[in-house]
Amino acid sequence: MTPESRQQAAQHFWQHLDSGQLIAELPVAQRPKTEAEGHAIQAAFAEHSSQPVAGWKIASSSKAGQEHLNVDGPLAGRYLAERLLPNLATLSLVGNMMRVVEAEFTFLLGRDLPPRDSVYDVQTVMSAVAELCPSLEVPDSRYIDFTKVGKAQLIADNALAWWLMIGNSVPLEWKYSDLSKQEVQLYRNGHLASEGVGANVLGDPREALTWLVNDVTSRGETLRRGQFVTTGTCHVPLVVEPGDEILADYGVFGKLRMRIAE
Repeated sequence: MTPESRQQAAQHFWQHLDSGQLIAELPVAQRPKTEAEGHAIQAAFAEHSSQPVAGWKIASSSKAGQEHLNVDGPLAGRYLAERLLPNLATLSLVGNMMRVVEAEFTFLLGRDLPPRDSVYDVQTVMSAVAELCPSLEVPDSRYIDFTKVGKAQLIADNALAWWLMIGNSVPLEWKYSDLSKQEVQLYRNGHLASEGVGANVLGDPREALTWLVNDVTSRGETLRRGQFVTTGTCHVPLVVEPGDEILADYGVFGKLRMRIAE
């Protein structure tokens, strides 16, 4: 893939982030053949923002997520600062074709995690974590059928990042909790609609975070102090429609509310 083709692919994704315009696949010349080429397009996409990358995401870290995307493992993406929502926000689905909401565990880093010769273990990664927050992601794709394009093109599509709501930090006692057993329940218009546990994301949100750190640093990139990592849906993605009121209940970890605009 030439640098020009990489930039053209990134420009396409940037221009159509909210347009609702869909494609079957990228043009052959712009189509990544490997995951590394997909990540190169993703990095070029992020350069269109006037702000630094605010954090990172994992797509398909759960069995449900992998089945939803028809892939055999997780994918890493970037979240831009302008794509973050506060709790209680109202979000329009105009331009969004996936129309699902996902409850996730999100870690805020208290120090840099740079590339190194050996892989990071969970203990080392967790020592760099400053905060844990509940979050709600509303993903989206620029492909007509995102289940047929494969991992490389999904990575190029920024691992389906669209909007992310991050809640308040969980009290520090979370560090003594078994996150694999932490439950989350999603209510749509007052009725329980989906539920899951932390174990659904690569066995434990801590394990998912460690996977992301090693994936990013293996490409020579550094995760920066102040950035976050959201670790993927811990339940079957919840289909939403305009007018829906969504409540994500994390128990002692707090609640998030989102309204889908009519």
